[in-house]
Amino acid sequence: MKDTKELLKILILEDVGDHCFNGVSKDIGSPNVFGGQVLAQSLNAAYRTVPKDRVLHSLHSYFLEAGNLNIPITYSVQVIRDGGSFSTRRVTAHQNDKTIFILACSFHRKEEGYEHQMPIKKELKQPEELLSWSDMLEQFGDFLPRKLKEFLSIERPIDFKPVQFVNPLEKKDLPPIVDVWFKLKGNEEDLELAVKQQILTYISDYNILTACLYPNASKAHFGNTQMASLDHSMWFYRDFDFNDWMLFSIESPNSFGARGFACGNIYTRNGELIASVAQEGLMRPLKKEK
Repeated sequence: MKDTKELLKILILEDVGDHCFNGVSKDIGSPNVFGGQVLAQSLNAAYRTVPKDRVLHSLHSYFLEAGNLNIPITYSVQVIRDGGSFSTRRVTAHQNDKTIFILACSFHRKEEGYEHQMPIKKELKQPEELLSWSDMLEQFGDFLPRKLKEFLSIERPIDFKPVQFVNPLEKKDLPPIVDVWFKLKGNEEDLELAVKQQILTYISDYNILTACLYPNASKAHFGNTQMASLDHSMWFYRDFDFNDWMLFSIESPNSFGARGFACGNIYTRNGELIASVAQEGLMRPLKKEK
C-alpha cells in the first residue's frame, strides 16, 4: 500500500448481509495478518451498525489465532445494546470455521462535560529533524540485519519518524520508551471521524511492543524473539485531522513470563491528546536466531 487511498480500500468492508462483512488482507512484512488491519476492519464493521449520532469512545479486543493472509476474513457484528446515550457492539472475526479475533466496542452520543489532559512531552525533536523508516533504509540498508531490512522495504501508507534513534547493531539495554511521529501518505481531507478512528486504530498496532524489547536490547531483538499482539485496547477523546504529523508516545511498565505490556498516548502536533492505547504482547525468546 502506497497511500491513504489504498489503505481505505482495505479497511472498508463488503456488506454481505445479516450484520456480516467481508475483508481482505495486505502483507506488511510479517507472515500473518497485521493486527492493526483486523482491529480497523472490525471497527468498520461495527460502525456500519451504529446510529449516526454515536461516536466510538473505547474498544477492547483479543487476538485468538494468527490470521492467514490468503484467506478472506468475515466479521460478524452482534448488537448488544442501544441505550439513550451509549451503543455497544461485539465483533467476531472468522476465517473459514476458525475464530481469529474478538472485539467489544462502545459508542457515545456527543455530550458536554469537564475537561483535562496529560500534556505532550516537551522538547522532543520535531519530525523535520528526524529520519523516517525510508530514510534509514536508504542510508543504512547495507548494514541492517536482514529481517529489519526486509521489514523497512515494505511500502506503507504511513511515514514513521522515531524520536529515539536506535542502532540495531549496538547491543545495549535501553529505557522502555518509544516516541514516534507519524503521518499519512497522500492528502485525504474531509474524512469522517469514524474513518479517521479506523485509520488511527490501524496505526496504533505499529511500534507499541518495541518499548517492551528495549530494556533487554543487549540480548533481545525482533530476529530472536517471537512477538505477537495478544490484546489491544483504545480510548478515544477528541476529533482530529491527519493533515500534520502526530506523536505516539509509548512506555512499557513491565515484561515477564514471555509477555510484555506497553501503553501510550497519541497527540496532535500542537499537543491535543487524541487517544490512549494499551497492549500486551507475546515476547517468546527463540532457541535459535533467525
